[in-house]
Amino acid sequence: MILTSEAKKQIFKKFGGAETNTGSAEAQIAMFSERISFMTGHLQVAKKDFSTQRSLIRLVGKRRALLDYLQKNDIERYRKIIAELNIRK
Repeated sequence: MILTSEAKKQIFKKFGGAETNTGSAEAQIAMFSERISFMTGHLQVAKKDFSTQRSLIRLVGKRRALLDYLQKNDIERYRKIIAELNIRK
């Protein structure tokens, strides 16, 4: 998946607070969610693309770990990001 730098900046600005705040948990979760949605669409077309399938599973695990971290440390930020991205738990 190729996201333009403008699209990345927009995601970071919306969820991280600033275009350069790429390290916040919310910004990373939003980026992972964007990549996950792209990979899911790709796998519906290319069912035998097992490397993408493996990458998708790893990416979901990374997002899950960040969400668990956020849930332990700040439950309000966790609830807000879950609601904004429509992630089900």
